Amino acid sequence: MGFLSPIFVIFFFLGVKVHCQYETYQWDEDYEQEPDDDYQTGFPFRQNVDYGVPFYQYTLGCVSECFCPTNFPSSMYCDNRKLKTIPNIPMHIQQLYLQFNEIEAVTANSFINATYLKEINLSHNKIKSQKIDYGVFAKLPNLLQLHLEHNNLEEFPFPLPKSLERLLLGYNEISKLQTNAMDGLVNLTMLDLCYNHLHDSLLKDKIFAKMEKLMQLNLCNNRLESMPPGLPSSLMYLSLENNSISSIPEKYFDKLPKLHALRLSHNKLQDIPYNIFNLPNLVELSVGHNKLKQAFYIPRNLEHLYLQNNEIEKMNLTVMCPSIDPLHHHHLTYIRVDQNKLKEPISSYIFFCFPHIHTIYYGEQRSVNGQTIQLRTQVFRRFQDDDDESEDHDDPDNAHESPEQEGAEGHFDPHYYENQE
Repeated sequence: MGFLSPIFVIFFFLGVKVHCQYETYQWDEDYEQEPDDDYQTGFPFRQNVDYGVPFYQYTLGCVSECFCPTNFPSSMYCDNRKLKTIPNIPMHIQQLYLQFNEIEAVTANSFINATYLKEINLSHNKIKSQKIDYGVFAKLPNLLQLHLEHNNLEEFPFPLPKSLERLLLGYNEISKLQTNAMDGLVNLTMLDLCYNHLHDSLLKDKIFAKMEKLMQLNLCNNRLESMPPGLPSSLMYLSLENNSISSIPEKYFDKLPKLHALRLSHNKLQDIPYNIFNLPNLVELSVGHNKLKQAFYIPRNLEHLYLQNNEIEKMNLTVMCPSIDPLHHHHLTYIRVDQNKLKEPISSYIFFCFPHIHTIYYGEQRSVNGQTIQLRTQVFRRFQDDDDESEDHDDPDNAHESPEQEGAEGHFDPHYYENQE
């Protein structure tokens, strides 16, 4: 033991010395300090004379028209380059960005080596369906996300890889759909077909039924006159705004128990079954800009309800809330009912049915002769100071804007179109 004690002492002092070296290490000896005046990017950019955008030749291979950042070696940025054709994509690229160009065709030669691609963004180009080589996307076994919105497609692209999870086809001219075009998309979770020329006959064969993982379906701004049939039970978000749908079949939503948000504004709905929206997980419901004349049953978990621009003359609370269960409160917090035909505010009984409600936006109402009238209360808010409430009454425009921003209009998905018109 006496022999080991000096050894322990020696190791102790060595450890202290090493520790002190790390504590006093000067990092600025190896790394240059950033200048105080301007931020310097970490990429050795040089200016592209032709297009006025930077690009960098990555050592693994990056086409001269594009930019491959050193800290994202699997990504290639070719957006906003005035490109008319797709360059040959190197093998190692996984994310490819070609949006905002003048590309008219998608040829197989460009992707012949790019078998590791996971994401392709070809939005905002001039691509037509007949200019897409057959099977060009199907040959990419790792592709997860494909952007083709804002092009000139007339048909649903086919075939597509089984691996695909997100497909965005909004703002095209799609009016044709090949038989079984969607059968292989078993892993798709999000499909965006807003702003196309879809009509009921294209959906009659229940084309969405085999998409057992589909969570979001956007069909807004098309030419539909009826509710799309055969939707998968996995669906959570359904967007059908700006169509010509006039009715909802009985028990239509029985097979959609996971539905979280439903948007049916700007249609032709009139008489709907009073219990049609009784869904256990529904949080947001938008049926504004229709022709509804009466209210309907409000499911317990619904939080945001949009009823503006309808023909409602009275909010029947007995229909909306037939019973009160003190152990299972309704969750409704926000109602928008402006541009209806209400003659008086909703009965105060609403606070017994919906104890969590904090905002009712009345706005302006329409009289029988079409003139606008204002109720005594344009915006009702709970849990606020008197000063805040008086300011809302003085400036109804601002009062309208605030609950709109707090409401569920921003909860749906990054691809909600109402703000893009």
